[in-house]
Amino acid sequence: MRLKELARFRRRDTFALCASVAVALLLLTNCLNASAQNAAGPVVKVTGGSVQGRLLTAPGGAVFQGIPFAAPPVGDLRWRETQPVKPWTGVHPAVEYAATCMQGNSGWNKNSADKASEDCLYLNVWAPEWPSKTKKAVMVWMHGGGNGGGSALGAGTTEPPFDAEKLARHGVVMVTIQYRLGVFGFMGHPELTAESPHHASGAYGLLDQIAALQWVHDNIAKFGGDPANVTLFGQSAGAQDTTILLASPLTKGLITKAIAQSGSPMISDKRLQTPAQMEQVGVALAQVLKAPTSTGAIKYMRSLPASDIVAASGADFRKALGDQHLIVDVGQDGYVVPQFSPAVYRAGKELPIPVIFGSNGVEGGGGPGPGGPRAGATPPTPEQILEQAKSRVSALYQKYPDLLERALKSYGYSGPANDLSTNPDHGNAQVQFGTDLFMRCETVTIAGWHSAIAPTYEYEFNAGTDKHPPVHSDELFYVFGFLRDDETPNPVLTKLSEQMQQYWTNFAKTGDPNGPGLPKWAKFDKATAAYMDLSNQGPQPKSALRRATCSIYAEKLNRDIDARK
Repeated sequence: MRLKELARFRRRDTFALCASVAVALLLLTNCLNASAQNAAGPVVKVTGGSVQGRLLTAPGGAVFQGIPFAAPPVGDLRWRETQPVKPWTGVHPAVEYAATCMQGNSGWNKNSADKASEDCLYLNVWAPEWPSKTKKAVMVWMHGGGNGGGSALGAGTTEPPFDAEKLARHGVVMVTIQYRLGVFGFMGHPELTAESPHHASGAYGLLDQIAALQWVHDNIAKFGGDPANVTLFGQSAGAQDTTILLASPLTKGLITKAIAQSGSPMISDKRLQTPAQMEQVGVALAQVLKAPTSTGAIKYMRSLPASDIVAASGADFRKALGDQHLIVDVGQDGYVVPQFSPAVYRAGKELPIPVIFGSNGVEGGGGPGPGGPRAGATPPTPEQILEQAKSRVSALYQKYPDLLERALKSYGYSGPANDLSTNPDHGNAQVQFGTDLFMRCETVTIAGWHSAIAPTYEYEFNAGTDKHPPVHSDELFYVFGFLRDDETPNPVLTKLSEQMQQYWTNFAKTGDPNGPGLPKWAKFDKATAAYMDLSNQGPQPKSALRRATCSIYAEKLNRDIDARK
């Protein structure tokens, strides 16, 4: 071979070798980068910028915590409609929960109160596989707490952690959200109404919830969720707000199914306050804070630290509200809630979507409470207990003498016959009345109304132990899969927790809670009033929960709606 040809072949081989090395280095770099990203967690671009979560352990999936879905409602944005999230540069770490919303420490919510901030509009997402191979149903959780406490953290004395991985493992994308609470979320004022583009004030917490649902609609597909299959579910105030949002004109297209755990538009027979009443809540707070009385009250209150607002929501403020029969809670603001929500349900004008409504067996009590009388106090006599119980029934039905007469007979306080439940889980007459008033009868009533326009299912939760009976909030431990030490040794209760998770997620996927291996849960209709008793014997199909007594409550609610017109 000639020297020139040999040199040419050597140069070609050298170039080939260099090219191979370069390709190998490039592949190695890509692998190292991919490994580094997988180790650090997946990155997703959402409204506002990119977020990086973390991978879950086997069998896989990912979680993103502390994703901002709206602008922080601080400074001049305090007591304003929810504003769009502020874009950020770089990658926002989404590997731990964000701050909770401002709230006072009431004991049960210490875990949330200790981490409170006005900058709290964040949500969390659990995906059961990563990357997702198929579109999955989405479940959006709203915590309870009387619209004055709680958070997406959970783990209060009456609730489990709201870590949603166990629910997500049933093949759904889980989202938990936060919203403004107390006077930050549910306070109106004439000046706020005047400055509002919608001429309404007091529904800031509800607007936060709607903004979170809009975020889910716009972004959840990037986490493997189906924006056309979103179930909103909540407990207590979270359930109340859920049912109210179904009656709001602002949620069309954002919710396809709902689950209301111990909550409806009329919790504990309280009425949604009118726009004028919601404004008076703000007037009362301004007076306690010694704000200007002519104009500028809101500007003054916006200038104060959030801690001063919380501190002012104490005894003097509560007394001022009590004197005017006002509360700090969700109400009829005129925009998000333009009509009295129970009337919307009675007319069948809420979203015609599948809904599960439920309550617990001993929600409201009615006796001296789990701890009995206060230390040192003289226990009431049986005659005093009877008179107290009769006075509670009378206070509820006093406007309607015919209903009062029927109610007194129903609870055994007048005449030999009564309609008391023989279910030992329901307790005595006082306890039954407390639960009927606080949750049970409104659940039965709203289920009956909604069943006329969409598939409806009802449950009553009656499982538990002597230490943890089925009181308000107790079903949460079963839904989220965090049974207590005295419950886990019982195989029926551990199985019930799994069955409830399966019912809930089946419903989110299809609008029907039923599935293989589960006792049949019949739809609710007015004729049979079928419901599922989630009990220590497992799921038990039953019908007509407290029908006779709850029919009296339903008649009272009908009359109240007519009177409100």
